[in-house]
Amino acid sequence: MKSGDFSLKLSDFDYKLPKERIAQKPVSPRDFSRLMIINDKIEHRKFSDIVDYLKEGDVLVLNETRVVHAKLTGKKETGSPAEIIVEETDGKICRCKIKTKNPRPGINMIFGQYKAKIIEKDDDEFFVEFEEDVTEVLKDIGKLPTPPYVKRKLDREEQYQTVYSKKKGSVAAPTAGLHFTERLLNKIKDKGVKIAKVVLHVDFGTFLPVRDINKNTLHKEYFEVDKENARIINNAKRLFVVGTTSMRSLESVADNKGKIKAKEGSTRLFIKPGYKFKVDYDGMITNFHLPKSTLLMLVSAFIGRDKILDAYKTAVSKKYRFFSFGDAMLILK
Repeated sequence: MKSGDFSLKLSDFDYKLPKERIAQKPVSPRDFSRLMIINDKIEHRKFSDIVDYLKEGDVLVLNETRVVHAKLTGKKETGSPAEIIVEETDGKICRCKIKTKNPRPGINMIFGQYKAKIIEKDDDEFFVEFEEDVTEVLKDIGKLPTPPYVKRKLDREEQYQTVYSKKKGSVAAPTAGLHFTERLLNKIKDKGVKIAKVVLHVDFGTFLPVRDINKNTLHKEYFEVDKENARIINNAKRLFVVGTTSMRSLESVADNKGKIKAKEGSTRLFIKPGYKFKVDYDGMITNFHLPKSTLLMLVSAFIGRDKILDAYKTAVSKKYRFFSFGDAMLILK
């Protein structure tokens, strides 16, 4: 059954979450966060215990994208606050999200000493033209974007980067990977588990509300899987993916037999209940996601909506921490 064969409702993916359950800062050390194991039954462990569920011959897939300084804070010419998240640049023009009152083409904005003008609107996105090259503006005054629900300032920018982040391009972190430390990764490797790395640059659209759950595509995101990592994944005895981004990367490059092909490009893949997975996964590591989000829909497609929402209810009652800096779950198939 394909995802478009039946109608879904946004309310199917809603749940109640007390505000105090939204994590405002990461746990330190990272791998001291809590880990919910979802199998035939639910277990409650510490994230560093994940090594107990992996064995020789397994492959763990990580997204090595790195968050860039894509946020510019300033004001409109009228003086009211304005903030943009730059997603793509082309010389003096950028495609971006804008946070300000009534943004529309023709509006002038000021970011530090740099002037800009909104020239076009396309759904939730805008095209803004600067007087200088946007890349240089970002180098000078750009800041690291953080999720809109995190109100606390980070102690260090590295708190919002995975320890293995390498390739710059995301405007949001692949947060399931934030729980790993170098020490934990070394323990996993020492057990005979192989690490495969892919890239998917996360777009800020991941935080935006879903307007039409029955559409078949999402916002565009760049991905790449090289030949060596495709080989490692294809030879896995058991396959574990870290995060929804890693899973979307693999589903975007797999052939009809589930084999991973080396490829790079853009994906708009929308995984939701009814989607038929190409790849045979043995487990998935993921965080607890926002209500009505595409991330929650992906996880629901993986193990079933009722099962995941029941697990979320348990997580709320057990005082797990939610969203980007929250706790994690290991879903075993």
